[in-house]
Amino acid sequence: MEKGTVDMHGRAETIHRPLAPAGKPARRAMPVHVAIIMDGNGRWAQQRGLPRTEGHRAGVRALKTTVKAAARMGIRYLTVYAFSTENWHRPRLEVGALMSLLVETLERETPELRAEGVRIHGIGNVEGLPRPVRERLAWAEAETAGQTRLVLNLALNYGGRDELVRAVNRWRQAEGAEGRPLTEAVLARYLDTAGQPDPDLLIRASGEERLSNFLLWQLAYTEIYVTGTLWPDFGDADLERAVDAYMRRERRFGGIG
Repeated sequence: MEKGTVDMHGRAETIHRPLAPAGKPARRAMPVHVAIIMDGNGRWAQQRGLPRTEGHRAGVRALKTTVKAAARMGIRYLTVYAFSTENWHRPRLEVGALMSLLVETLERETPELRAEGVRIHGIGNVEGLPRPVRERLAWAEAETAGQTRLVLNLALNYGGRDELVRAVNRWRQAEGAEGRPLTEAVLARYLDTAGQPDPDLLIRASGEERLSNFLLWQLAYTEIYVTGTLWPDFGDADLERAVDAYMRRERRFGGIG
């Protein structure tokens, strides 16, 4: 069955709700947008007596697997928390290694992602990243600009509060000076994810139960799934379990269902 509703930005949408056998909960539609907090790389490495950098490399492999699985499942948007505004407080050598790994990964994986129909899109305060990272990210975005199977949002130098401040400043420069009112729908046009649906599902790896300053505006009505699996061990089956759990929940958006 179908039910018309209005999303948090005032846009009309149709939610497809298939009927379930008597006595069983209805399974919802596949999530369109999934966000992931990729946590646990350092602990994964520590448990194996390895440098933290090896945990980050293992995390990249897990991300590659997850992107392919998401595309195969029909997820249209995947937003991953790759480097936060708070991560600059980590040891200088670790931060440097992460930046080098970003450049290396973008160079190596972009051609394959393009072939898989994946579009790369950076979100966050990208201007605050080192120049080599900015240049490789811009190149990857240009190389994959025409792909439509899956949008991969890489949250780099990203913080939810920082995004809101940047969005308001962009609005002030574009419209605020003319005295136009700021509404939810207007502000949404100046977010890093402008033009994209809000995440349906947030997956948090490693068992932590907090948002960590991630997509604070966009996650207002997102379903949250926490797994104890450390990110480098996250695979196809973990994504499938998270999506299955989401599809068995009832989303009421403040109503009564």
